[in-house]
Amino acid sequence: METLTKPASTDSEASAAKQVKPKWPNGLWKTVKDQKFLLLMSLPFVIWVFIFNYLPLWGWTMAFQNYKPAKTFTEQKWVGFEHFIELFSDERFYLVLRNTLAMSLMGLLVGFVAPIFFAILLNELRGTIFKRTVQTVSYLPHFVSWVVVAGIVTKMLSTDGGIINDILIGLHIINEPIQFMAQGNLFWYIVTASDLWKEMGWNAIIYLAAITGISQELYEASRVDGASRWRQMWHITLPGIRSTISVLFIMSIGHLISIGYEKQFLLGNSLVTDYSEVLDLYALNYGLQMGRYSYGTAIGIFNSVVSVILLFVANGLFKKFTKESIM
Repeated sequence: METLTKPASTDSEASAAKQVKPKWPNGLWKTVKDQKFLLLMSLPFVIWVFIFNYLPLWGWTMAFQNYKPAKTFTEQKWVGFEHFIELFSDERFYLVLRNTLAMSLMGLLVGFVAPIFFAILLNELRGTIFKRTVQTVSYLPHFVSWVVVAGIVTKMLSTDGGIINDILIGLHIINEPIQFMAQGNLFWYIVTASDLWKEMGWNAIIYLAAITGISQELYEASRVDGASRWRQMWHITLPGIRSTISVLFIMSIGHLISIGYEKQFLLGNSLVTDYSEVLDLYALNYGLQMGRYSYGTAIGIFNSVVSVILLFVANGLFKKFTKESIM
């Protein structure tokens, strides 16, 4: 009678299977142990983000209630999507949305492109002292409050001693001063130009940092091949900071309708309200100031949801065409 024997290979495979254990718990704890100080340093920022960014999302429930501050949460009257229906039925909302998108797109086209070229041109300066002086002067306006900037812009565009009107009259371009701050069709351009002057130098810093990471050997090889400085900027500098440009552009699109209200509130007036009011200012005027907290919350939810959708759409398109992504 033949005796059936178990193949040796089967025994070895079984023993190997018993010895193989999931590696991720051990690997995870080893990583935590090795980077414990880094994780402890990051913990306060994680707590800060949770408290100020995620915990307030509980307040979104007000948009679905007829919220009254004097009542507790359980005493509030739930109204469903009533405030959203009211929001989308208001003609003023679409006017405000137009102003928001118009100023956002103008700021995106001008305020995003200008710092890139400013950083590239600043990088081409050879005099170290002059280069640092220009860079310092360019980003100093970032630290100036919008209250001060609005006062400077208003004074410069004033009909009474405003430098812009004086220059235009001195060059015989106009015969009498123009009331810039009283013309709604000029308000978008004034806001865009003011924001460009204030933030261009500051926004150029990150591009300058990205340019310093480009290998100098590429420039030396291009000079040997006879490439001019313009060709070096076009074929080396710009491709070298393409990833930085892509990431910042995607993030800018995500904030397309979240442009705040400081500039519009400080530079605007009753004569240009139809051009200066944006979503955040609309939520302040028709929500919080009138005690309509639920309506103001509905505006904020619309703003946030559209921003998230724009972020994912922009990221998806860039990932498809440029193979670069931030998520």
